[in-house]
Amino acid sequence: MSRTAHGYIAVVFGLSLVMGGAWLLAQAGRPEAGPTSDAAMRERILLYVRAKFGVPDSVKLTADPLRSSIYPGFLQTTITADDGKQKHVNSAFVTKDSRYLILGTLYTVVADPASEIVQHVREQFKVPVTSGVTAGPLRSSPYPNLLATAVTVDDGKQKQTQDFYVTRDNRCLVVGSVFDLGVDPRREALGVITTANQPGRGPASAPVTVVEFSDLQCPTCARVHDFLEKELLPKYGDKVRVVYKEFPLGSIHNWSVTGSIANQCAFQMNPATFVPYRSLIYKNQSSFNAANARDLLLDYGEQMGLDRLRLAACIDAKASLPRVEENFREGQAVGVTRTPTCFVNGQMVVGLESAEAFYKVVDEALRVAKQGGTPSPRLSRTQPGQLKARPPGSRTPNPQSRTPNPKSPIPTSARGSGAIRHRRGRKKKRIRK
Repeated sequence: MSRTAHGYIAVVFGLSLVMGGAWLLAQAGRPEAGPTSDAAMRERILLYVRAKFGVPDSVKLTADPLRSSIYPGFLQTTITADDGKQKHVNSAFVTKDSRYLILGTLYTVVADPASEIVQHVREQFKVPVTSGVTAGPLRSSPYPNLLATAVTVDDGKQKQTQDFYVTRDNRCLVVGSVFDLGVDPRREALGVITTANQPGRGPASAPVTVVEFSDLQCPTCARVHDFLEKELLPKYGDKVRVVYKEFPLGSIHNWSVTGSIANQCAFQMNPATFVPYRSLIYKNQSSFNAANARDLLLDYGEQMGLDRLRLAACIDAKASLPRVEENFREGQAVGVTRTPTCFVNGQMVVGLESAEAFYKVVDEALRVAKQGGTPSPRLSRTQPGQLKARPPGSRTPNPQSRTPNPKSPIPTSARGSGAIRHRRGRKKKRIRK
């Protein structure tokens, strides 16, 4: 299995918070599942995990029978991911109504939920003593059995905040992210992804739309871009449209944000130059560094026919940064944690396991579209206020460049949500502007 494939299982058990994976489904007081419903519930979880995190068929996912746990109202299981070379085992918890999935860790409340959640966040994420951690008042959440509290980490330079949860009976803390198992991840993605006024190739009427979130400094992104331009589009012709989105990992890539700004400047100046300019940047990716990035971007822009002075002014003023940030927030809202990540009519595909595997996803999307199934993203538009992703800086590092759990084939984005991350005393930074 490729290096890319090894990252898939980390996503299922490691959102940007580095913790053991666990599932929680909101409690409804139903009797414990019998053998038949137990098997159906486990299959439902595994199907959701595959769709939500883009786990390929080459990675085998299994769940042990549900069993009692020490937490009132929750059953426990074990999820195993096997890529053919290694097996990775993760604990999981479910409640009895089978409604929500929470990836994170559960803790028993001893006395004070607020102070205890602060303590657990500090310990679990190795927050330095020099950083402050506070928990806001409990408030209602969209999830019937959970109250939310906003936990903020402040190192004196920047603040990062995300919600954690407490069961309504104040008996259990939930440090993780909540997912609604009743929502089709594909349709959820289609409800957020926008393609209007975005750079791309192919007709807007194409039955299949591939939306790619990528980082110009990511080597795998360069290979996937080449694949999309030279193999996928020629193979499918007017049946496929590719839309390009920026997802620069500025905390680990020192010129990716500048590159994204420059590429979006090109789109604003002359949309026809966006793709060839992007291709030229990827082709010469190894020549870039933080010191020469601006000059090279101007040189390559000039080769594409862009006015050098206008491009320089746009880059220096960061005039296109709002477009980059909007792309980034949209990516976070649909669960992007690494680059490259594509959505094929809403189906997440992380990296490029193989051309054949990607073609299989496209062929299935064409088949469904022909039968009048899930629509292409071109039919979906985000309404004002719909995006609820956290601001840039709450992302997980690109495993192609730095993998928090390099031995695990599930992407590291399923251990919590994305605002707070501490490892080895380091704090996740925002996009560097």
